[in-house]
Amino acid sequence: MEYNKLSDEIIAKLQALVGVQNVVTDAGQMEIYSHDEVTDPAYHHMPEAVVFAENAQQVAAVVKLANEYIFPVVPRGAGTGLACGAVPIYGGVVLSLEKMNKIIEVNADAMYAVVEPGVRTSDLQAAAEAKGAFYAGDPCSGDSCFIGGNVATNAGGNRAVKYGTTRHQVYAVEVVSPTGKIVQLGARLQKQTTGYCLEQLIIGSEGTLGIITQITVKLLPLPKYSMDLLAVFESPEDAIGTVNKLIMAGIMPTCVEYMDNITIKSVERYLGTTLQGSDKGNYLIVEVEGTSEDDLDEKACTMDEICSENGAGDVLVAEHDKIWQARKAFAEAVRAESLIVCKEDVVCPVDHEPALLAEILRLADKYQLVTRIASHAGDGNIHLNILKQEQENYADWDARVKANQQELYRFIYAHGGRLSGEHGIGYKRKQLMEEFTNPDELEMMRAIKKALDSNNILNPGKIFDIE
Repeated sequence: MEYNKLSDEIIAKLQALVGVQNVVTDAGQMEIYSHDEVTDPAYHHMPEAVVFAENAQQVAAVVKLANEYIFPVVPRGAGTGLACGAVPIYGGVVLSLEKMNKIIEVNADAMYAVVEPGVRTSDLQAAAEAKGAFYAGDPCSGDSCFIGGNVATNAGGNRAVKYGTTRHQVYAVEVVSPTGKIVQLGARLQKQTTGYCLEQLIIGSEGTLGIITQITVKLLPLPKYSMDLLAVFESPEDAIGTVNKLIMAGIMPTCVEYMDNITIKSVERYLGTTLQGSDKGNYLIVEVEGTSEDDLDEKACTMDEICSENGAGDVLVAEHDKIWQARKAFAEAVRAESLIVCKEDVVCPVDHEPALLAEILRLADKYQLVTRIASHAGDGNIHLNILKQEQENYADWDARVKANQQELYRFIYAHGGRLSGEHGIGYKRKQLMEEFTNPDELEMMRAIKKALDSNNILNPGKIFDIE
C-alpha cells in the first residue's frame, strides 16, 4: 500500500480539525510515540505527526481526512502494549486518545459504567469500588494501561480464570469506523440475538477495524471475602498440574498465577525484598473469593489438601499486597535485567499446560536460552521471556530464538493452543501469525478488513498484511 506523506497542507488541516496545540511534529516530542513497551529499537518507527483527539467528533474528522489524502492513522492509548500494536510502521499519524479520559458514569444500582478510552484501568476499578461495585478486568499493567487499549487488544490479566477477559466485561462500544463514521455497537443487555455481534468483532481487533471512543462496561457486586494462598513446589510441572485439580474439585479461583523460582529471584532483586518461600521452589498463587469466613476456611482446607497431595512443600497464607506486588513486577524485573527480550505470550488448554511448560523448559535448554517464566496458570496462558545477555551476539541470539519459536509453536498448535493469549499480534508477531494460522481463517480476516477499510487507513501492517 502506498501512502502519501504528511504535507504542510495536511498538517494545517489537522491543526484546523483539533487545534494547533493538539498536533505535534517535533521529533523529540514524538519519540515516545515511536514505540510501545517493546524496548528493542529494531521495532521502533517514528510517526510524521502525533495528533491528540479530545472527542469522538475529532477522531472521526481525522479519519475522514486520512481517507481523503490516503495517509495511515495509528490509534494509541497508554503505549503499554507488548506487540508493537501502536507503532506507526508506515509513518503517518499516531492518534493519541490520552486526553479522552473521563469517567462519564458509574451506576452501581444498574451495575454498569460508561468511560472514555483514555481512562486508566485502575482508576475505573477505584471509581467502581467507591460506589460499592467491582470492575473485574485486571491486567497486570492496570496502574498504567488505558481501558480503551484493554478493549482494543482484549486484555486478559489475573482474574480471567473466573471473570474472563476484557471482552466479557463489555456491554457496548462507541467506535469511529475506518471511513470516519461514529457508530454505536452492542447494548446494555444480558442477551440479544439481533444480527452480527459487531462489538465483539471490534474488541481485540487492535485498532485495525475501528477506533474506540467510548465503552460501556459491566460491573459486579464487590466481593466481601477473599484470601490468597501461596503453594511452593519443587517441580514446575507439579505446580502447573495442580490447577486443573483445583478446578475439578469445585474450587473456582479468582486468580491462579505461576512464577518459576529464577523469576522469583529476579523480582526479589528488582524490589529489594525477600518473598515468602522463595528459597524453596516455584510459586502457585491462588486467590479465592467466598460468601463468608467459614466458606473461605473450607476452601482453604480443600486447596491445602490438593496442593500438598500434588507435591507442594509449603502452603501458606500469602501477604496480599506483597505477593501481588511481586507478581505484577514481573515485567519490570525482566526489563531491569535486559532491554532486549523476546516476550512469548503462548496459550493452550489448561489440561495441556504441564506438557507445554515441560516443552518450554526442554527447548530453553536445547537452545541455551536464558528465560524468565510467569503464567496466568488458571487459563493456560504462559509468559515466556527470553533475555539477551550482554555478552551474547545479537544475530546468534536472534537465530536461536527463532529456532526455538518454530519448535515451540508447532508443539502449541498441535495441542490446540495459539501464539498469543492476551498481548495480541500487532507488528511483532505478524509473520508468525501468517505462518501458523489456518489460511482459510486468515482469508476471512483479510476479507473483513478489506470490506471495512478499503483504503487500509487504520493501523496498517498489524496482525496480518492484506496484500
